[in-house]
Amino acid sequence: MSFVSIRDLKVAFDGVRVLHGIDLDIGRGEAVGLVGESGCGKSVTWLAALGLLPGKARVTGSVRIEGRELIDARPGELESVRGARIAMIFQDPSSSLNPVHRVGRQITESLRLHRGLRGSAARAEAIRLLDMVGIPSAATRIDLYPHEFSGGQCQRVMIAMALAGRPDLLIADEPTTALDATIQAQILDLLSSIRRDTGMAMVFISHDLGAVSAVCDRASVMYAGRIVETDNVARLFGAPKHPYTRGLFDAIPDLNAGRARLVPVEGTVPDPRNLPQGCAFAPRCARATRFCTAYAPDLKLQAMGGKVACFHPDQSSEPMRETQVVVA
Repeated sequence: MSFVSIRDLKVAFDGVRVLHGIDLDIGRGEAVGLVGESGCGKSVTWLAALGLLPGKARVTGSVRIEGRELIDARPGELESVRGARIAMIFQDPSSSLNPVHRVGRQITESLRLHRGLRGSAARAEAIRLLDMVGIPSAATRIDLYPHEFSGGQCQRVMIAMALAGRPDLLIADEPTTALDATIQAQILDLLSSIRRDTGMAMVFISHDLGAVSAVCDRASVMYAGRIVETDNVARLFGAPKHPYTRGLFDAIPDLNAGRARLVPVEGTVPDPRNLPQGCAFAPRCARATRFCTAYAPDLKLQAMGGKVACFHPDQSSEPMRETQVVVA
C-alpha cells in the first residue's frame, strides 16, 4: 500500500483547468522526481494536495495519506498533516522566511506546533537541526535574521524548518534553482543523506534532470497539467519513450560536442486557456499525426515497464549520452 496516493487530481482557476487528472503514488522511504518545464503543473500538484491553493481554486479528486483523505478535509485535519506528516520546502527561501524574526524563533515555532517543545528544549533541538543541515557555528547563529545568511544557508534553514516536525514525506520544490553549482551539489548531498538517515520519503520537484537523477529512485515527467511518462530513473534516463522526455534530454548541452548547436524543444508550453485539441504536445512534436491532434492519449503501461501517454512512443533502445545525467 502506498504511503501517499493521488488519484484523478484536477485543479481549475476561474474555470480554467490547469491539472487534468494526476495519478501518483509515493511509497515509504521512496524518492520520486517531478520533471517538466515551468507551467507544467508540478508545484500546483502538491500545493493542491496540501490545501495551500487560494480559495478561488477548484480542486477535485483524491489525495490520501495512509487512507486518510485530504481533499475537502477540515482545516484542523490539514494542519495536523502539514509539517508533521508532510513538509514542504518552497522554491524561494528569501520569500518564505520571515525577515523580521530571527531564524531560531521560526524553527522553534515549528517545534512547538508539531512536537510540543518549548523553552530550552526547543532551542537545543533548533541548534541540533541547524547543525545537521550544515550551518556553521549554529549555537551562535541561531539568533541571526534571514538577511544575515547567504542564499544557500537560507535554503538550509528552510530544510531545518521542514525537518522540525519529523515528517514522513518531504516535498522539495525546486530547492536548488537559485543556487550556484557548488551549493546545488551540497544541498543535493544533504537531502540524500537526511533521507538515508531518517527513512523519510521525498518528492523532488525540478527542471534539472541531473539533480533528479542524483537523488531520486523514480521520476514522472509532466506536461501541460498531465503526467506524460513515469518510470524508474535508470530506465527513464536510459531510454525515454515520450518525445517530450526525449526532447528534454536532447536539449542538454553535450560537453564533448565542441561548438555543435543545441537541439531545443521548439515552441512553448500551451496556455491552459487555449489548449490544443488532442495531445497537448502535438504542436511541438515531430512524430505527431492527425490522430494525435484529434485524441488525447492515456497513460499506458509499457511492455518493458513504466507508463507513457503517447500514441507513437520511442521504441528504440539507444542509450542516452552519459553527460546528460551528470549533475551540473
